[in-house]
Amino acid sequence: MNWAERSRQAVWHPCTQMKVHEHFPPRAIVAADGPWLIDDQGHRILDAVSSWWVNLFGHNFAPIKAAITDQLGKVDHIMLAGLTHPPVVELSERLAALTGLGHAFYASDGASATEIALKMSAHSWRNRGRAEKNQFIGLQGGYHGETAGALSVTDIPLFREAYAPLVRLSATLPSPDPRHAAPGVSAPTHTRHAIEALANYLAVHHAQTAALILEPLVQGAAGMAMYAPEYLVAVRDLCDQYEVHWIADEIAVGFGRTGTLFAHQQARRADGEHVKPDFICLSKGLTGGVLPLSAVLTTDAVYQAFYDDRTVHGFLHSHSYTGNPLACRAALAVLDTFAEQDAQGRDVLSRNREAAERFHALTAPLRAHPRVKGHRHLGMIWAWDIDCQEPTFAARYHRAALDAGLLLRPIGTTLYVMPPYVLTEADQTHLAHGLVRVLDRVLADIDALPQAQAPVVPVP
Repeated sequence: MNWAERSRQAVWHPCTQMKVHEHFPPRAIVAADGPWLIDDQGHRILDAVSSWWVNLFGHNFAPIKAAITDQLGKVDHIMLAGLTHPPVVELSERLAALTGLGHAFYASDGASATEIALKMSAHSWRNRGRAEKNQFIGLQGGYHGETAGALSVTDIPLFREAYAPLVRLSATLPSPDPRHAAPGVSAPTHTRHAIEALANYLAVHHAQTAALILEPLVQGAAGMAMYAPEYLVAVRDLCDQYEVHWIADEIAVGFGRTGTLFAHQQARRADGEHVKPDFICLSKGLTGGVLPLSAVLTTDAVYQAFYDDRTVHGFLHSHSYTGNPLACRAALAVLDTFAEQDAQGRDVLSRNREAAERFHALTAPLRAHPRVKGHRHLGMIWAWDIDCQEPTFAARYHRAALDAGLLLRPIGTTLYVMPPYVLTEADQTHLAHGLVRVLDRVLADIDALPQAQAPVVPVP
């Protein structure tokens, strides 16, 4: 029995209708190096989505491996309640210096970070004698994870509807994504309308609202929806005006994905100073995509709301592997990599800008494709909306791309790439040409379908 069949019999794969694997078995990956995955048949697959947006510097990245190996010879794991260790202290100090927020609280994944930030916000208001401030705001199309609290601020029906009876739904306000603009309404005007909707809501409901949570600049699960940084400036001003916390979910967009270390840093006032949230949630790229780790950073004011002689006023939340030393060392290696410069004096973000210009030029044929009805690009993220009504487009593209040696997972009819930062020119050319070839093949197959053909079960 091969690895794929053994996996189908023993493993319940995430975000998957398992029945689909009767006909399309999962690929068994037995090795990886740089941006390339190698399956058990020896096929090379370019990881164009960074293995669900986590991988920054390619697989098998030597500095991260060395850091983990060194730490493994010292302390593998200890509980963080009542104990501490050098990697978690150093990581917390460095994240505070980079963000202007501190008091890092750790967990294992992005959804857990969302849960922590929501609980911490509402609990801090309660400790300050304002227990009525326990409601939250999310944005249209927002995604923040799939645990119960995270689902309450997520607006993706695919993830939320099955568990609606278990979820305490939060308010959902209009997204500044210009694709939602009414006919004839410009993107700047749509942004103003979204700001006005938030202002109007807070004017009425601020006394009950603990926090607003959003993905800065790019809403990933909404099809890489991108919006203007001016919206974030308005969010900061309105949250200050109405005493509401702003939670920036940088889980997917942090660590250089949008062109700056953190996406919210592109939102600047007239004096050039960038706005700062009350909470930042980090995960995915935090360890370069090597080990599970998430962190929530917050303000001194929130931290002080829990600082008390009474135990019940503490933030009594925990995870068994909180602040794992191996994961913290991986994260420190990531920060070291961002701080280093190459022989030409370029850091990671500078090299990314050059790589992004090159790849953007290479994808000109895709932007000009007659079935591409919209495209977006920010930093190291690209997205193209495909004119196709077939509900199985994403599944068909995913499978055809694997056959062509590319790992791509469209979101609905949005094709996107979010690659590791280490693609060579040859890798970029391979990816750019493959995007078009696979699109033409899939659209030709779809256009040839009989009208009454039963739909294929899609892969989300």
